[in-house]
Amino acid sequence: MAAPAGGAEAALAAALADVPGLSRLLEIDPYLKPYAGDFQRRYKLFTQTLKNIEEREGGIDKFSKSYETFGVHRCADGGLYCKEWAPGAEGVFLTGDFSGWNPFSYPYKKLEYGKWELYIPPKQNKSSVVPHGSKLKVVITSKSGEILYRISPWAKYVVREGDNVNYDWIQWDPELSYQFKHSRPTKPKGLRIYESHVGISSHEGKVASYKHFTCNVLPRIKDLGYNCIQLMAIMEHAYYASFGYQVTSFFAASSRYGTPDELKELVDTAHSMGITVLLDVVHSHASKNSEDGLNKFDGTDSCYFHSGPRGNHDLWDSRLFAYSSWEVLRFLLSNLRWWLEEYGFDGFRFDGVTSMLYHHHGMGQGFSGDYSEYFGLQVDEDSLVYLMLANHLVHLIFPDCITIAEDVSGMPALCCPITQGGGGFDYRLAMAIPDKWIQILKEFKDEDWNMGNIVHTLINRRYLEKCIAYAESHDQALVGDKSLAFRLMDAEMYTNMSVLSPLTLVIDRGIQLHKMIRLITHALGGEGYLNFMGKCVLSILNINFSQSTHRCDRIVLDTDEEKYGGHQRVDHNTDFISGAFEHNGCPCSLLVSIFREKKFLSVFRSISNVLWFGKH
Repeated sequence: MAAPAGGAEAALAAALADVPGLSRLLEIDPYLKPYAGDFQRRYKLFTQTLKNIEEREGGIDKFSKSYETFGVHRCADGGLYCKEWAPGAEGVFLTGDFSGWNPFSYPYKKLEYGKWELYIPPKQNKSSVVPHGSKLKVVITSKSGEILYRISPWAKYVVREGDNVNYDWIQWDPELSYQFKHSRPTKPKGLRIYESHVGISSHEGKVASYKHFTCNVLPRIKDLGYNCIQLMAIMEHAYYASFGYQVTSFFAASSRYGTPDELKELVDTAHSMGITVLLDVVHSHASKNSEDGLNKFDGTDSCYFHSGPRGNHDLWDSRLFAYSSWEVLRFLLSNLRWWLEEYGFDGFRFDGVTSMLYHHHGMGQGFSGDYSEYFGLQVDEDSLVYLMLANHLVHLIFPDCITIAEDVSGMPALCCPITQGGGGFDYRLAMAIPDKWIQILKEFKDEDWNMGNIVHTLINRRYLEKCIAYAESHDQALVGDKSLAFRLMDAEMYTNMSVLSPLTLVIDRGIQLHKMIRLITHALGGEGYLNFMGKCVLSILNINFSQSTHRCDRIVLDTDEEKYGGHQRVDHNTDFISGAFEHNGCPCSLLVSIFREKKFLSVFRSISNVLWFGKH
C-alpha cells in the first residue's frame, strides 16, 4: 500500500532539512527522490559517528593518529610503550630477541574496552631494550588456555627469511629515517594513471625492487606522459600470487621489494617528476592467515571481523571487517592516514568497494540499473558509512587527496559530495568498458562492430560523477584471462612480432585495432584514463606471479626489437583529448555524431578540438 502523498512530501522535506546538499543531488537526478530517506539515514549515521568520535576521542584528527600509540614505540626516554586491542584475550605479553623468547616475562596491563598496554624501561645507557632490527611477537593466552604467537596488527615491517613459511615481525626503528626532499605535486586536472606492480617491473627473471622501480621505471613513466602512478601490492601480503589482495600486515610496506625507506624514496622521486602516487588500498577484506595476519589475533573468531558466516567472503576465501566496531574504525582510518603521512601517498584506489557496499557482496547480482538495487536492506550501511568517514578524513587532512572507487554496481551518488548524501569519492572506475571490448573481440567480426553501441558504453556514466576509463587493467591481464593484444593476435605474437619477420595481416590488424581501442577509450570513456603496466608487453597471454625468480614473467617497457616497440605511447600521444573543456556552462562537454552506423565516429570536445575516428 502506497504511503499518503502528504506523508511522502513530509519525509522528503525532512530529508532535505537533514542533508544540506541533498536538494542539489535530487535536482541532478530526480529519480532518486523516492530514496531521499535512505540518503538521510546514511548521512545521519555518518554525522552521528563523527560526533561520537569527537566526544570520545577528541576528534577524527586525533582518532586517525592511533598508529602513534598502538603497536610498539620508542619513547623520548628510551623506553618502549606498547599497546594492543585484544578483547578476547585472557593475557597479552611481548617477547622476542630482547627477552630470549621467554613468552611471559613482559606482560601487558589490561585496560578498559579490550585494550592492553605495557611500558618497558630503557637500559641504563638510555638505549632501548628492543633495538632496531630485532624480532618481536605478541603472545596471546586465550580463554581456552591456548598460547598464541602473533604479529601486532600495527607492525610497520615484517619479513620472511629463507624457507620460512610465516613472516617475522621486525622492529623498524632506525636512528635516521628517510627525509622527504620534494613537496607533493599539484593535483592533476586530467588523470593519466599508470597502474604498476613493483615486483613485475623488471625484464629480469626475478621479483623487482623499489630501487629498480625508482631508477628505471619512473623515468620511463614520466617520458610516456603519465601524471599519476597507482601502486598495487604494497600493503604486505604473505601470498605473492594474490597480487596484493590478501593483506596480512596493513601498516607494513611489502619487504619483498625492499625497505620502508626505499619505498619512501620511490614516492619522493615520483613527486620530484611531478607524478602523483596512489596506493591500491585493500580495506574490503583481509587474509585468513592467523600466525602472520589479523585473523584470530586475540584467539577468537571475531576481533577485527564479523563472527560466524558474515565474517567470511566465500568467493575470496578471506575475512570481512566489522565496520561498525569502534576499534576497527580506529584501525582502518589510522591505516589510511599512515600511508598518507608516513609514505607521502597522494590518494587511494579503494579495492572491492562493491563487496563492501552490499551484504550480498555483489555475488550473483546482475545490477540491471534499477534504483531499488542500490537501496534498502541489501545495502551494508556500516561499511558505506566507513567509506564516507574515510573520504571525509583524507580530504580533511589533504584537500587534494584523490580517491577512486572500484565499484561494478554503479551505486548512485558514490562519487558525489558527502554533504549531498554521497560517498565522497572523487572517481569511480568505468568497469563496463573493458568488459565491452572483451565481448566485441570474442563475439563480433571487425565489420560487425556497432559503433553506436560502443559509444553508448563509453559515455554511459552518471552526470557529474567522474570516471576513470581503461581498456584493460590487471583484472583482465592477470592469470586466468587474456590480454587484449593476445585476443587480437593470439599465437602469432610468439613468432611474428620481430621487425626481422614479415608483417602478417594478423599482426598488422592486431596492432592497429589495439591502438584504436585505447584511443577511443581514452577519448570518450571518462574524466581520467588508466593503463596497466602489463599492457606495455603485448607478447604475453597473461601475467603470472611466481615467488620463484626463474619463473617470473618479464616485463619490457620500451623496445625497438619488436613491431610493438613504443606502441604504448599512444596512451599519451592522445593527451590533446584528455582534458576537460567548458561549453554552455558544463565543465566537460561532449557532442557525438555518428555517420554510417558501425563505420565512423566524430567527437567534438570543443569548438576547436575535433577527433575523427574511422574504422574501415
